[in-house]
Amino acid sequence: MRTWIGHPFPLGPTYDGEGTNFALFSEVADRVDIVLVHEDGTHDSVSLTEVDGFVWHCYLPGVGPGQRYGYRVHGPWDPAAGHRCNPAKLLLDPYAKAFEGQVDNDPALYERAARGPEPADSAAHTMLSVVTDPSFPWEGDVLPRRPYAQTVIYEAHVRGLTRRHPGVPAELRGTYAGLATEPVIDHLLSLGVTAVELMPVHQYVQDGFLRDRGLSNYWGYASIGFFAPHNAYAAHRSRGEQVTEFKSMVKKLHTAGLEVILDVVYNHTAEGNENGPTLAFRGIDNASYYRQAEGDPAHYFDTTGTGNSLLMRHPNVLQLVMDSLRHWVTEMHVDGFRFDLAATLARQIHDVDRLSAFFDLVQQDPVVGRVKLIAEPWDVGEGGYQVGNFPPLWSEWNGKYRDAVRDFWRGEDNSLAEFASRLTGSSDLYQHDRRRPRASVNFVTAHDGFTLRDLVSYDHKHNEANGEGNRDGENTNRSWNCGAEGPTADEGVLELRARQQRNFLATLLLSQGIPMIAHGDEVGRTQLGNNNAYCQDSEVSWVDWDLDEDRRALLDFTQRAIALRAAHPVLRRRRFFRGGTAAEEGRPLPDLVWLRPDAHEMTRQDWQRSDAHAIGVFLNGDAITEPDACGRPVADSSFLLLLNSYREPIVFRLPDLAYGERWTTRIDTSDPRGFSDETEHKAESDIAVGAHSLLLLSRC
Repeated sequence: MRTWIGHPFPLGPTYDGEGTNFALFSEVADRVDIVLVHEDGTHDSVSLTEVDGFVWHCYLPGVGPGQRYGYRVHGPWDPAAGHRCNPAKLLLDPYAKAFEGQVDNDPALYERAARGPEPADSAAHTMLSVVTDPSFPWEGDVLPRRPYAQTVIYEAHVRGLTRRHPGVPAELRGTYAGLATEPVIDHLLSLGVTAVELMPVHQYVQDGFLRDRGLSNYWGYASIGFFAPHNAYAAHRSRGEQVTEFKSMVKKLHTAGLEVILDVVYNHTAEGNENGPTLAFRGIDNASYYRQAEGDPAHYFDTTGTGNSLLMRHPNVLQLVMDSLRHWVTEMHVDGFRFDLAATLARQIHDVDRLSAFFDLVQQDPVVGRVKLIAEPWDVGEGGYQVGNFPPLWSEWNGKYRDAVRDFWRGEDNSLAEFASRLTGSSDLYQHDRRRPRASVNFVTAHDGFTLRDLVSYDHKHNEANGEGNRDGENTNRSWNCGAEGPTADEGVLELRARQQRNFLATLLLSQGIPMIAHGDEVGRTQLGNNNAYCQDSEVSWVDWDLDEDRRALLDFTQRAIALRAAHPVLRRRRFFRGGTAAEEGRPLPDLVWLRPDAHEMTRQDWQRSDAHAIGVFLNGDAITEPDACGRPVADSSFLLLLNSYREPIVFRLPDLAYGERWTTRIDTSDPRGFSDETEHKAESDIAVGAHSLLLLSRC
């Protein structure tokens, strides 16, 4: 083959219309060969003789989109020193934009094959990297770029959301193209969400131990290609077409006004621990890419629970992550990222350091620093729970919000004060460094754990289908089955479960911060008590769109609650409440007042009562302004939120005329519809709030 010198930048394959430049980083390699795989299964091997700054490169004229290839890296095999080069392994390009095929669990993928002492060739058992054409008709694509205060996130799985949708053509179900169909987009728009947060779509691999059990890596938290959309989610799976299909999906969602946020996994890779398969990074430059155990480079230092952690203090690893993020923003037009186990990204050596190199790079980056950045602010290492400690640009999944809201609505003692803090934006976590309510991504459920329906239907996990003896998954769920474990015909239990689902959704949408809804919760999706469905690519995890009357009612309630939030800035403030005591006569009321059921203000002693399960919240619309279409500040309505998590109804006294003369019921979760007939109530009158329910009143 004709071989030109090429360039060391950019890394990966770059097609220019006449040929392709290939560039691969390896500090440890003695020699690098690129293997081009042809249609008939034959191949050509070309040595990359040029190397600059540890980047091996060449340009191959005539090589273009659709070309399959892999690398063989020659270098030291010295596990005790952290080096694992093995030219018998055909390696994936970390910068490839697409991959073909999937790995199997053949022993040849591992460092020494079971059938002999010599390392076996892995070429027949791994994926192949694919050269892609970067062109795409982005003309007319308008990035929604919703303000944080207007954002409502919908966490979704590409396959699970669409796999059973009757309005999606059968051949498109479970794919990027299926997610972009009119029925799915219509559902998202009618629901009122503004952003779709997709569970991992980076190319990932199927774990061998799951394949052996007849299961799959459904969630996708096993990335191997940080630049490539997962090929199995493409309706058109020929070489490289998954890239075009993904871009088309993004463009259609943007046209509908929906942002696209990706759940990304940069903390580890699919190669597992030192006994895992050699697919890419391990064979290219193990010591540069992975964190080694201190004093024992033959083993990995793992803070993710997956066997390995990327070495985030190495400049080329940082470059990989930043190049990947920029690629998804500039080339794929996504609007933000949610970072899985983000505390691992902050670890320089052992301690979590909020000023680590990664966050410094994001802060100054003119591309990545301008999109939505959301951290899962924990990992499994020592000191890994870092809720509230990420830099100012970042929002965080607020695990303390989830726990406090669950505890309050299941009637736990000593839960009121914590619940109140979470309801109003968690200023105790974020205000100390001048962050705003948007720092808190509030959620009650997510992909990991019970669905909303299961949260109110099960006291215990039921993960037997995962094949691990029900040992996997979280044991402490803060759930309540409302009187019966699992399916039941008891009408009283079913009514209470429906009410509790309305309570959780209403609380989520009336809380300050960014609400996130897990897909299917709005229609009562169940996983039959499985709280760790990571391996269930089946009806256990897919959204069931065959809605009965009760599930349609829950959907209607969710739609109306989101619409109410969207209509009133006081329910989604850009700044924290200042609070304070009720003003003297003639002075304006504070922006927030906490009230006991008897309409007196809460005292320090009231907050400390272990048996306090009811509270009123006055949200002063006069104290907040939002510009109208002409930029003029306009005051909002004022609201009273009355919450009762006790097992009996509680009578609330409405506050005096200073707060408002008349009040109209807007939400009543004790009503099966969730929304009442807007009954009016006078100041200082009594109003009963049902057991385990809430009322939202607006001032007339």
